[in-house]
Amino acid sequence: MGILSGNPKEEPMHYGEVFGTWSYLLATKAAIAGHQLQSNHAGDEDLQKLLNETIEIGLEEVKQIETLLKENGIGLPPTPPEPPNACLEDIPIGARIQDPAIAAALSASVASCLISCSTIIGQCIREDIAMMFGQLHMQKAQLGAKVLKLNKEKGWLIPPPLHHYKSEQC
Repeated sequence: MGILSGNPKEEPMHYGEVFGTWSYLLATKAAIAGHQLQSNHAGDEDLQKLLNETIEIGLEEVKQIETLLKENGIGLPPTPPEPPNACLEDIPIGARIQDPAIAAALSASVASCLISCSTIIGQCIREDIAMMFGQLHMQKAQLGAKVLKLNKEKGWLIPPPLHHYKSEQC
């Protein structure tokens, strides 16, 4: 029996797993702070609800990943301070982040998380870590579908040039 043939939770993390997981945690903490700030600016009620859901999902991810890192004796990245709550009406109109821009940033954030989760899964040799990031990936994919639906419903989606292919009939 080798070092990697037993209970995955008793196996050491390799440097790629450590770096990927630590980096993902750092980015998630920063994203939560950013979404909290964006929630101060969001005027659309549906967007506000989706931002709050995103923040809650992120906070759960932080707990899960911090537990993994602590169990493996790895120091945690810093947590940015939580931005103060602000009333939308107190933010001058010219200084507000507009709802379409918030939704676009949320879409980009989710896409980035999907890529990070996939990368970490591909680097893992510990099944438990790969499965954890597989679950996080599925949550982010579901969240991404909600963001896409919201963007379409609100008319905020800016599609790339669309290609219409017409085949020639003989």
